[in-house]
Amino acid sequence: MGTLTDRTVRAAKVEPQTKEKMLADGNGLYLRVRPGDAPKVWLFRYTLNGKTRKMQLGTFPLMTLAGAREEALKLAALTKRGIDPVAEREAAAAALEAERKAAAAALEAETARRITVTQLFERWASVDLVRRKDEGAEVRRMFAKDVLPIIGALPVEDVRKGHVTGVTDKLLARGVPRMAKVIFSLMRQMFRFAVDRDMIEFEPTAPLRKAAVGGKDTERDRVLSEDEIKALVRQLPKAGMSDSAQSAVWIALATCCRIGELMAARWEHIDLDKGTWLIPADHSKNGKAHTISLSDFALTQLHALKDEADADLIERRKKEPGASAMPWVYPNRKGDGPVCPKTVTKQLGDRQRPGMAPMKGRAKQDKADALVLPGGKWGPHDLRRTGATLMVQLGVLPEVAERCLNHTEQNKVKRIYQRHSYENEMREAWRLLGERLELLTRTDAGNVVTLNRAA
Repeated sequence: MGTLTDRTVRAAKVEPQTKEKMLADGNGLYLRVRPGDAPKVWLFRYTLNGKTRKMQLGTFPLMTLAGAREEALKLAALTKRGIDPVAEREAAAAALEAERKAAAAALEAETARRITVTQLFERWASVDLVRRKDEGAEVRRMFAKDVLPIIGALPVEDVRKGHVTGVTDKLLARGVPRMAKVIFSLMRQMFRFAVDRDMIEFEPTAPLRKAAVGGKDTERDRVLSEDEIKALVRQLPKAGMSDSAQSAVWIALATCCRIGELMAARWEHIDLDKGTWLIPADHSKNGKAHTISLSDFALTQLHALKDEADADLIERRKKEPGASAMPWVYPNRKGDGPVCPKTVTKQLGDRQRPGMAPMKGRAKQDKADALVLPGGKWGPHDLRRTGATLMVQLGVLPEVAERCLNHTEQNKVKRIYQRHSYENEMREAWRLLGERLELLTRTDAGNVVTLNRAA
């Protein structure tokens, strides 16, 4: 039994001028008392290997006298066996700290491994998308709008097919099944990238078929009839589109170009005097430069665009005398680049949505059916197909029409050994197409006999 009692422990105090007082209980147990509101502390003092040490056991009343005595007895037993309690405690604390650090490192490694979809996208973009012509700008725009807000915060390994269809279903509900398929295909590429780099074991889009996302793919064969082209002459001016956008429709039809190639066109590549338009390799889908012979019909549209650009330059120079001419045929509003390649496509689509609510910031409700044609929905790529079809109907060889489209020859033998440029034949094909469009777009086009499509 020690010398202290619960009563003496509770009553123990020291005068304000006294630094501290140590009350001994026996077996190396002491109660340290300091003035004021300082807590009363239990200490264990011992001598080992000629050195006297002390260690704190706890504070009163959280540790009672009985509890302190019990702990002091255990520590005294250790010292008799030559074990240093302080060193033992420090070793235990070090082991606990090492365990804590190991757990933190494991958590950090797990967190690093469990990257989010947004983080995966950024890595995929920096490795794969950056090699695209636009450095992935269009894919980044699509993901920022329709993918990352929905699944971007999810750890990649937690993504399941339900999350993927959650993205595509929203697009289907919005009435853009083709966009749903495109984004599904891009997500599949991204997740396969993750599998290849051991970020995930299973690719979440693998159980899904493309046909389940937006329906079965069908090859587009929409060709505008000549009667529809005549109707377009009447409908375009009333559709609420700018003159330049209307010109884009006729240029695309007359040249069989891709609409993205036209939107990116620069005046330095167009020779209005010689009647040629060079599409550089870096603007072409197949990476091959392509020179188009401009018919009088196409030149009329381009001259109108050039006049509009010149008039705009005059107005800008009134405000800024040193202003220079825009290098792009279709500059964006800021004047620091070409317009978005989807500009015309969106405008045409907005005017073929009868009975549907107008999209925010787009065509007004009264223009929702302004460009509807009897043969069904159409777009810029259908104009390209229509132009090539008209060429063949006018007697142009299909092989020449293919060259006018700047298609890559599928037959490897022909591609390697047949090097004829077809330059003259292509020039004649564009001339014939332009002349036919001149007739179809005249005010008295109703008198023009329609070509036999079966020919």
